[in-house]
Amino acid sequence: MERRRRCVALMVAAALLAATMPSPVAATLSPDYYKSSCPDLESIVRYEVTRKKNLTVVTIPATLRLVFHDCMVGGCDAAVLIASPKYDAEKDADDNESLAGDGFDTINRVKAAVEKKCPGVVSCADIMALAARDVVYLASGPYWRVELGRLDSLVSRKSDVEGKLPSEHMHVNELAAMFQKKNLTLVDLVALSGAHTVGFAHCTRFASRLYSYSYSTPTDPTYNPDYADQLKEACPRKVNNITAVNMDPVSPVTFDNLYYANLINGLGLFTSDQVLYTDPATRPIVKQFANSQKDFFDAFADAMIKLGRLGVKTGNEGEIRKVCTAFNH
Repeated sequence: MERRRRCVALMVAAALLAATMPSPVAATLSPDYYKSSCPDLESIVRYEVTRKKNLTVVTIPATLRLVFHDCMVGGCDAAVLIASPKYDAEKDADDNESLAGDGFDTINRVKAAVEKKCPGVVSCADIMALAARDVVYLASGPYWRVELGRLDSLVSRKSDVEGKLPSEHMHVNELAAMFQKKNLTLVDLVALSGAHTVGFAHCTRFASRLYSYSYSTPTDPTYNPDYADQLKEACPRKVNNITAVNMDPVSPVTFDNLYYANLINGLGLFTSDQVLYTDPATRPIVKQFANSQKDFFDAFADAMIKLGRLGVKTGNEGEIRKVCTAFNH
């Protein structure tokens, strides 16, 4: 047991070390990128994000999820923010239909405030990265220095989204393959899944686990039976597509490591959550994060830095949009 614990600790430590290693993309990004051109940037972002969060706590998961959905498709380039009159942009894809409007509103509010102080200087992609860090921190989660210097995309296509985002029905082998394509490890996968410590999900996204798991066993046996009963009460068989429940039934608006303790206790809402504990490949990482909030916070911060390096646009590959919802041309 002790040897296995040491092995997991070494695996997490190796992942954290890898995140600090220089990469070609990292070389073009810097936390001090706007130090001269927009010195008050981070305080402006924090102020506006705080204002929005005080209006609704949905701001926290909505902003965080928006950033993940943006980065996993074509890179961290704010393509997901484009509003197309033809409904053919990334945000119009089926996998993005459930993105909460409060996430988009948060970024648009911040962008408007930044433009007043530093017009034409800061990209929407960088604002998204800063806002994601701030919502996590404001929810009592970790703080990390955000690398900056991205440009905004010149294209946003609905057709680019399919097959790029995790599904709530996926198992570890499918999730791991998807993350590996982005040079993200199993530790990154488990850490980023911890974002489900905040937020909510519509009943329709997990109803099959409650009512149609199999012919002989209608309810997924990996659910804690009491939890399954609570979910059935909140989400009856013919539930509408609006009703939602908290992802973390214990501390739904606090960014903490209870998500992992929940998995150990059979309280993972989605299949893609619970399999992190039932699969032996990821179970030791779940246990480590359940035992150490510091290990989770360190791994989450490093995974967010690695996520933020995906598909960065520079030079003539992008632009700095005047408004986040439309291209400049």
